[in-house]
Amino acid sequence: MPWKDFFALVVSIGVVGLGLGATMPLTALTLDQRGVGTDVIGMITAVSALGILAASPFVARWVKRFGPRATMLGAVWAGGLATALMQTSDNLFVWALLRFVFGAAMGVLFTIGEAWVNRLAPDNSRGRVVAMYTTSFTLFQLVGPALVAMFNGRVAWSFAACGALFLFALPGLALMSDGGPAHEDEADGVRWQLILPRMPMIVLGAAFFALFDTLALSLLPLYAMRHGISAELALLSATVVLVGDTALQFAFGWLADRYGRARVHAACGVMVCLLLPLLPFAVHTPWLWWTLLLLLGAFAGAIYMLALVACGERFSGLSLTSASAIVNATWGVSSGAGPLLTGVLMQTAGINALPAVMWAAAAVFVASALWERRKGMLT
Repeated sequence: MPWKDFFALVVSIGVVGLGLGATMPLTALTLDQRGVGTDVIGMITAVSALGILAASPFVARWVKRFGPRATMLGAVWAGGLATALMQTSDNLFVWALLRFVFGAAMGVLFTIGEAWVNRLAPDNSRGRVVAMYTTSFTLFQLVGPALVAMFNGRVAWSFAACGALFLFALPGLALMSDGGPAHEDEADGVRWQLILPRMPMIVLGAAFFALFDTLALSLLPLYAMRHGISAELALLSATVVLVGDTALQFAFGWLADRYGRARVHAACGVMVCLLLPLLPFAVHTPWLWWTLLLLLGAFAGAIYMLALVACGERFSGLSLTSASAIVNATWGVSSGAGPLLTGVLMQTAGINALPAVMWAAAAVFVASALWERRKGMLT
């Protein structure tokens, strides 16, 4: 493995996770403090996801024209600037536009980064290598809500500060060689219609985690606050989910390398389905609440990490880039529609719509694993 490129990529994407982890709860909390309902907060969150979806089909073309490193550098600048400019306006339309640009920038970074790390990973240790990548991202991301909790109401230029965080990814990206995802012929395009039928479990795993991650960062703190938890501890709820995600990813990667990715992948989905119904009962018991959030973060994060591993197992070359683009397009759809639907349901049907929506998404993923097993598709 080219370790210099690997560690530069891991650290750079990790710093992006720091900015993302701070920006999402800061946006939700700021809107809530202004008296905006969860339905509107869900809509603003969904706009970022639409940006991810909109950018995904064009990533291969931009990589061909500018190279992977330059494309990622441009995306970091765009994401940081869009976040900082939120400081200059209270207009929800302006915020929506800036969040769209931010989401597009994140979509570019994740598509290239995930394809790149899968190309670097040896087959016999793919689970552990991809786990190091996702662990770095989540390790940095989990600090974001803690920063918001620490500086909430104390830092006047909070969005500008969050935007500046992204710029710390630039030195690492600049150190990387430009030999990441291969330059692809524009005529080949991203043949989603050929790739998508080969990855139902991958797509639904990514869809579940996109929903889970976005709701944990944006609406889970509000869920906790509605149950009487203070704002500071409610924000830390999102951090605890990310701690669980971070702590066990390498262990799940090792298990996947040793016992088979598909078996571990499906087991994680089953565990999420068993744990989520406990959430409303745990919220008033602190030790149970924090333990449950840790476990949910661990199993849910493993579902996404192992979806990336599955991409590397099943695809290579242009197909791998196409599969990574599909994963990020799926992220855009799920993290867009999910918070929008969940915000409306929390407003109309009750606050416990949050765990119910998460459970439904996890159950669909488990069903896809059973379907792939029956069709003999599992590797």
